[in-house]
Amino acid sequence: MKKVLVILALLFALASATPAQDADDPQLDQRVQTFSQELRCLVCQNETLADSQAMLAMDLKRQIREQMKAGKSDNEILAYLTDRYGDFVLYRPPVKKQTYLLWFGPFILLAAGLYLLFRYIRSRRSQIHEEPLSAADHARALELLRKQSGEETI
Repeated sequence: MKKVLVILALLFALASATPAQDADDPQLDQRVQTFSQELRCLVCQNETLADSQAMLAMDLKRQIREQMKAGKSDNEILAYLTDRYGDFVLYRPPVKKQTYLLWFGPFILLAAGLYLLFRYIRSRRSQIHEEPLSAADHARALELLRKQSGEETI
């Protein structure tokens, strides 16, 4: 019984020793959460900074929190992050000369794929020569159908 109490006391001590975030300022927490929704996790790349559990994402959220505590505006923090990590850190990068391929590349690839598909279909269509059945071929087809239907009924 003593061992169980000692283990529970140690677990409680460890749980209380973990650093907690500033729970005393819910407005700051909400501001950090809202701001980090607009940023990309540099490790996960398809998650927002707010949704990521990567160590780098947690570190960036801590840095954002510290800068917000220091009184910096969202634009100043955003400028700091884009200077440090480039436009890639933005979950919705701006449309500018350096990001044209990022924004318009998928549409260009789609258009090129559709062009190639229609061109292929057109070339295949020109290779198909439809000729009407001759009277002999028509009679032969009817005879084959009669034989097949006769076998199924037996």
